[in-house]
Amino acid sequence: MYPENNTRPVSPGGNEETLLQLIRQLMDELHPDMRLSRPLTLDSSLDRDLGLDSLARVELLARLEQQFDISLSDNVLATVETPRDLLLHFGASKQRAAAAQVQVTPTVLAEASDGTDSVPHDADTLVAVLDSHVRFHPDRIHLILESPPNGEEPLTYADLKKGALRLAAGLQEHNLQPGDTVAIMLPSGLEYFFSFFAILLAGGIPVPLYPPARPTQIEEHLRRHRGILRNAGTKIMITMAEVKPIAGLLKAQVETLERVDTVDAFSGREQECIPMPVHSGDIAFIQYTSGSTGDPKGVVLTHANLLANIRAMGLANEVTAADVFISWLPLYHDMGLIGAWLGSLYYGCRLVIMQPLSFLARPERWLWAIHKHKGTISASPNFGYEFCCRRLDDSRLKGLDLSS
Repeated sequence: MYPENNTRPVSPGGNEETLLQLIRQLMDELHPDMRLSRPLTLDSSLDRDLGLDSLARVELLARLEQQFDISLSDNVLATVETPRDLLLHFGASKQRAAAAQVQVTPTVLAEASDGTDSVPHDADTLVAVLDSHVRFHPDRIHLILESPPNGEEPLTYADLKKGALRLAAGLQEHNLQPGDTVAIMLPSGLEYFFSFFAILLAGGIPVPLYPPARPTQIEEHLRRHRGILRNAGTKIMITMAEVKPIAGLLKAQVETLERVDTVDAFSGREQECIPMPVHSGDIAFIQYTSGSTGDPKGVVLTHANLLANIRAMGLANEVTAADVFISWLPLYHDMGLIGAWLGSLYYGCRLVIMQPLSFLARPERWLWAIHKHKGTISASPNFGYEFCCRRLDDSRLKGLDLSS
């Protein structure tokens, strides 16, 4: 646990030395034996020179907000690379007291379920699950993407199928054949959901990859993913626009890789998708280990595997279509992908999802989302609960109701 920072707030004007001092204090606590190769300056790299990972940055930003009595925007966590970058964000920051309270506006949407049993008990593939929901309640809200400060983006079952078909047509136009593997390296967002089902509808096999936390990490990030891309025989990668400048380099290192592009580049084709037949024994996706203790290992999961797992989890937790699942878990992780998204899809219950970085920047958002949407199910590794206990004080939880 990080020690409490009890220093008094100072004016954001002329704060360069105070900022550097805070960084030195954090470095001393995190890496007491570390010797910097060069002096700490405003242009030191937080990652390369100081070794501050995402969680260390979260702690640094929390201390800055307390020290200067400000509230920094979410994108600071993902975009800043040097102390000087942090200073540039101070001008756009808000007073901490004014920004600390999460704005909770009741969501005016149709009920998650009309109370009837809408679970596709006879479905034998994920595609059949989606088709069943589209057939019986196309306009029901499947999920809501919480996107501070932009609000909410709801997605119906019909819109999920429509977006997936449009993207699937583009994949087929680029010669995707049944059984070809397609890597998805995208943040949690609507494009991720379209991509996953587009690949299945086009006959391909999704390979989820975790996206880089910061733009400057992209090249190093892809170097770590080369082994996965090679092992999976990846033909296409669907990713962010920032990756395209180094697509040529990546294709030179992965001989099976033919195209690296964005959802927009693959979508909007005039031709229609020709949905490929999908069977219960077919591969639904390949999940790779992180590789933190060795080379990444791929686990092949069939539609039958997944549905058996989802049904067992649902039975144990007595899940119904009336439930509301609240999640900040990343979609490349089995708890986020299978437990939160695909489980909610199967049972027809509403999913409210947010970016992992949104949770890290403001952990109270997870709890207030449960309050706002009357969530009945949520999940987290131990880290998430410990993080909330360490970072949240009563002022951020005033009026919170988790009784749902």
